Amino acid sequence: MKTEVIIIGGGLMGSSTALQLALRGYKCLVLDREYPGRHASGVNAGGLRRLNRHPAEIPLSVAAAKIWLNIRDLLDSDCGTQFPGQIRVAENESDMQKLEARARQVEKLGYHHEEIIDREELYQLVPALSPHCLGGLMCRDDGFGQPFHALTAFRYKASSLGVEFRIGARVDQVDQFKGDWRVQTPVGSFKAPILVNTAGAWAHQISQNLGEPVPLSPGSPMMMVTERIPRFLDPVLGAASRKLSFKQMPNGTLLIGGAHMAKLDFNRERTEIEWRKLAVSARTVLALFPQLKDVRIVRSWAGVEAFMPDHLPVIGPGLEPGIFHAFGFSAHGFQLSPVVGQVLAQLIAEGMSEFPIEAFTIERFSSAKLISKQKVV
Repeated sequence: MKTEVIIIGGGLMGSSTALQLALRGYKCLVLDREYPGRHASGVNAGGLRRLNRHPAEIPLSVAAAKIWLNIRDLLDSDCGTQFPGQIRVAENESDMQKLEARARQVEKLGYHHEEIIDREELYQLVPALSPHCLGGLMCRDDGFGQPFHALTAFRYKASSLGVEFRIGARVDQVDQFKGDWRVQTPVGSFKAPILVNTAGAWAHQISQNLGEPVPLSPGSPMMMVTERIPRFLDPVLGAASRKLSFKQMPNGTLLIGGAHMAKLDFNRERTEIEWRKLAVSARTVLALFPQLKDVRIVRSWAGVEAFMPDHLPVIGPGLEPGIFHAFGFSAHGFQLSPVVGQVLAQLIAEGMSEFPIEAFTIERFSSAKLISKQKVV
């Protein structure tokens, strides 16, 4: 089968890219090794966060935030989005100084979305918080969405514009054939002049096959959710000096993460929950909300994410013409997905992007010399 663009990986990055290319008139085929959202895009915390982004990510994150605020215009769905703001809480003077320094750094870069709030405003926003806290750093329009709903909306919209999705299409081999990239899968062989690698935790296998190796490490962030309780929290909370992602969902449950990793058998695609690490997250929550000590945890899980050594993604063209990448988002890619699709579509259609992406080049892991790879002519 011949098409114009083959996208490997049907998660948020792949589906967003397919949608943006379809809007520009491209014929796209998306290949997913199992089904979209199986490992990361459908099971993450759904954070829509500009707060505390790496400086290189701020322009993309700010642009993505504008898209999410009007996501129905793009996807015909609100994706379960809510925007109650996000706060990093300072529990002591050292925390407060750290957050104030961060606010100054962001302002020097020309952005004003991160602002210091004092103790009085913090407790107006989060009255149930333990009384020892001193203030916080806040993004008022940050929030969260429902990851699987968002992924489904991206996929359905792309499909409505002619994008074809193939599931169970594990990529076994990629080579060049008469000027096209040829992709071999259990469900067939496909060809296109343009190949996009959005394969998540498996993206390094694709890039290795293309002669563009990267030091990607698969990891398995854990999440847990509680029983439903009466509403007491609106903003999403983090902490200045603790690992924490904490929110109350619309149905009353509490979603708790803290960047703690499960045991991962990558080859067998199996995870094992590390309960002692989850207990650290639970104790962090209790330090901020001791009244929750009797609330029951009802479920936990772990996805499979792609982590890069510098925790920055790879976004942009490959080292050889016709190759493009977007992977390695290190468990913070959900919010960026709409704008990443725009970036890749611009690069493919126009040869350049309006966004600064120099920090995300794959060449930062390479001497820019391709290693030998198999070519079939």
